[in-house]
Amino acid sequence: MNGLLMQCKMEVLRILRNPYYVFWSLFMPIAFYIVFTRIFNSAMDDQQLWQAHYLMSMTAFSLMGSAIMTLGIRLVEEKAQGWSTFMRITPLSDHAYFLAKMVGQTMIHILSIAVIFTAGAMINGVSLSVVEWLLCGLWLLFGSLPFLALGTLVGTMKRVDTAAGISNMVYMILAIAGGMWMPLEIMPDFVQSIGKWLPSYHFGNGAWQIVRSEQPEWANFILLIGYLFLFVVISGYIRRKQEVAV
Repeated sequence: MNGLLMQCKMEVLRILRNPYYVFWSLFMPIAFYIVFTRIFNSAMDDQQLWQAHYLMSMTAFSLMGSAIMTLGIRLVEEKAQGWSTFMRITPLSDHAYFLAKMVGQTMIHILSIAVIFTAGAMINGVSLSVVEWLLCGLWLLFGSLPFLALGTLVGTMKRVDTAAGISNMVYMILAIAGGMWMPLEIMPDFVQSIGKWLPSYHFGNGAWQIVRSEQPEWANFILLIGYLFLFVVISGYIRRKQEVAV
C-alpha cells in the first residue's frame, strides 16, 4: 500500500511539471473560454446560461486533453525509456502501476476542475448552486473515465512523436465534432449525426444538462460506459499481444 501511495504522489508531481498539462489542460481551455465568452460574444439570448454552458465545455475539454495526451504520451515515453520494464522488477505489480497512474490523473482532474470553475466564476461571474457545482464536478470526473482508457490505448504506441501526433488529432476531432468549441446544433447536419455518437458529446452533454437544472440523459451514461469498456478491452488486448511479442 505504501508503494502504491508513493507512486500516486510521484505521478501527480510529474504531471504538474509537464508542460503539455499546463498548456493543453489549463491555459488553452481558459483562453478559449475568454475568447468565446468575452471577445467573440455569441449573442445568445441567455448570456448567463451560455457562460455556464461554455464553462462546462472547456472543463470537459481540459480533462479530455489531460487524459488522452498527458497520460497517453507519458506511457509511450516511459516504455521508450525502459521505465515500464524497470517497474516490473519492483514489488509494485502492473495493476498497481496502472492504478497509480489512474489515481494520479484523477487527482489532477480535480485540480483542473477547481481551477477552471474558479476562472469561470471570476471572469464571467458564473453562479450555480453548491449542489450544481458539485454535480457538475462529479459528472466530469465520471465522464473522464473513457478518455483515461483512451489514453492507455494511445500509450500502446511505440513512438512518442507518433503518439503525440495521433492523440492531438483525435483530441481536436473529438472536441470540435463533440460540440465543445461551439454548440453541435449550429454544425452541419452530417457533423451532428456523427457527433451525437461520440463520447465527447455525451461527456459534455451531461454537464450541460446539469447547468440547465436538468439531469444527464441515460444515453450519456450508457454511451460513456460503453466507450470505457471498448477502450479498456482494446488497450488490454494490444498490451497482451505486445508482451507476447517481447
